Amino acid sequence: MSGAKLPGGDIKAGAIRGVESNGMMCSIAELGLDNKFLKPEDKDGIAELGDDAVPGEDPIKYLGWDDEIVDFDLTANRGDLLSMLGMAYELGAIYDKSVNVPDLSHRESGDDINNSFKVDVQTENCKLFLARKVENVEIKESPAFIKNRLMACGIRPINNVVDISNYVMLELGQPLHFYDADNLGDTIIVRMAENGEKLTTLDDIERSLDDNDIVIANKQRAVGLAGVMGGLDTEVVPETRNVIIESAIFDGVKVRKTSKKIVRSEASNRFEKGLDAKRTYMAMERACQLLEKYAGGVVVTGMCQYDVTESEDKKIKLSYQNVNDVLGSNISKEEILDVFRKLGFTCEANDTDVVVCVPSRRLDISIKEDLIEEVSRIYGVDNIEGTIPTMGEKMGDYDDTIRSIRHKMSELGLNETLTYILINDKNVHKYTTDKFEELRLLDPITEDRNTLRYSVIPSLVKTYEYNKAHYNKDISIFEIGKGFFKKGEEYGENQKVAALMTGKYYVGVGNQANVDFYIMKGIVEELLDFLGYANRYSFVIPKEIPAEFHPGQVSSINVNGEDIGIMGKLHPSETKDSVYVMEINLDKLLAKRVGKMKYKEIAVYPNVNKDVAFVMDKSKTSKEIEMVIKKAGGSLLTNIEVFDVYTGENIGENEKSIAYSLTFNNPKKTLTEEEITPIFEKIIDMAQNKCGVKLRK
Repeated sequence: MSGAKLPGGDIKAGAIRGVESNGMMCSIAELGLDNKFLKPEDKDGIAELGDDAVPGEDPIKYLGWDDEIVDFDLTANRGDLLSMLGMAYELGAIYDKSVNVPDLSHRESGDDINNSFKVDVQTENCKLFLARKVENVEIKESPAFIKNRLMACGIRPINNVVDISNYVMLELGQPLHFYDADNLGDTIIVRMAENGEKLTTLDDIERSLDDNDIVIANKQRAVGLAGVMGGLDTEVVPETRNVIIESAIFDGVKVRKTSKKIVRSEASNRFEKGLDAKRTYMAMERACQLLEKYAGGVVVTGMCQYDVTESEDKKIKLSYQNVNDVLGSNISKEEILDVFRKLGFTCEANDTDVVVCVPSRRLDISIKEDLIEEVSRIYGVDNIEGTIPTMGEKMGDYDDTIRSIRHKMSELGLNETLTYILINDKNVHKYTTDKFEELRLLDPITEDRNTLRYSVIPSLVKTYEYNKAHYNKDISIFEIGKGFFKKGEEYGENQKVAALMTGKYYVGVGNQANVDFYIMKGIVEELLDFLGYANRYSFVIPKEIPAEFHPGQVSSINVNGEDIGIMGKLHPSETKDSVYVMEINLDKLLAKRVGKMKYKEIAVYPNVNKDVAFVMDKSKTSKEIEMVIKKAGGSLLTNIEVFDVYTGENIGENEKSIAYSLTFNNPKKTLTEEEITPIFEKIIDMAQNKCGVKLRK
């Protein structure tokens, strides 16, 4: 009528070709129905209504399209709310109303289906599979209420049989699939697809499958992709008279991976989030009831069943005090129990605790904290009074140490980086010889970041490559972060500090030096001394050298006889630049106790320096010599430094000369030559006798 507002414009009274017009007859398309729900006649012709339609009244109301929209924002773990029944339980808890369960009653007749039909499940990725048969169905248009409710939920009506499968899915949350029984055969097989197996799906597209796809098959071929889409060969068509109903639970991860390749659907979305086995049985009976009522079907006696699900409801013990401690509330025992009553949870309660029996429809609840969350939701977060925390505020020792390491590394001239913990799986085993199993993401956003890192070094190398590409050649960076691993059945993580240096390094006002092995070694020594591990660490040749390190410039970092890290130069196959890296496992390091740091005065008496050089076999390490020198020097020997390594003339082909600078000091007096000489000679004698070296003259 005049004044009506339609999507195409307002209706106004006027004259058309000289004839008075006080309204307009419309097609369904002109009323604003979404294009995907329209038939050709809805677009081209005027809509013909029934004899009970009153001219001039609102056609939207007459057609049953005047319902309200209630918009719910659901969290990903609430798969139970992807159904009308699930929402009814939720709203029933909020408004304290009882829930009306749909009618499941129907008749059965004929010989038991198990005598003529068989279900054969051949994969552990199917936990539950039900099959029933309905005969003599009549394919026709669905009742108006079914079509309207499907369209309101965004699903296009097709015919009564197909619409009933979608209707039950929306109503109860359990996806169903109907097969043309006459084209299916006498057996349904649930199995994994073979690599390269072909299946033409309902959209008339031939799909190539692999062994990660779950398929429904008969004895000859695959007839459907479990949880995703049926096959074209067994499609319900207008000529279909007998149908097999499938109601099942498939592995959600497998369904998700297959649906990403094929098509995401309402059904696959529900399989991915998990299904309640009780609803699987309920949906089967509801489908039979609707097919009998609206398709004239005859339900065959019996049901084929395969069920390896856990049937018992979860029981969780919870104390009332625990609820209030977590929420910071003062909710009474009676109010807590009333929340569980509203939710439909049965309870066994005493004065201090309650054992809550959680129905199988609530897959998101598994621990007591989940129940506490339910109490806060239904009781009302707004009803919980805010309180000021009363716990003591104290910085943890571990956090304090990590913070001090961060400050120390910055003071040493390194810049801190914060990188992704996700790296490419090709890099996860680099820069380490530890044995572990990488942790790959099931659904990575990008293949370049598909695995949790074990070492922090790959992240720093990525940062170095980015800086180099932007012409920054002087790089000194560090990161404190976590590495992740799986060893056997154990999953774990550990805290690490790693550094990368290349190019020029600032060593004083106006002075820079090229980064080399000894500068990186100095960084490590400064850090370990700062943390209280002075005289307890050493640098040793690794028993097994990672392929990414230069074999001649690499060392394990050893504290108290245990390897806690590695440092060295990257192999030329990794980069042509002189890049040095180090990594320390802080969990291992900080587990080693240190005594209290003691103040020590700077010596007021002068040092006495002596130099000595020893000739030795090239295979002998300087560390061996230093340990003997330190023992022979006693308390007056305060420092040992290597200042020269020589190979060349006057030295054997397989020999080398290492020169040491020895520092002596007595904090109580000035040392004399007579006091130093015996100690110095003792050092030479012990080095020659115990290490087999020769004094270089």
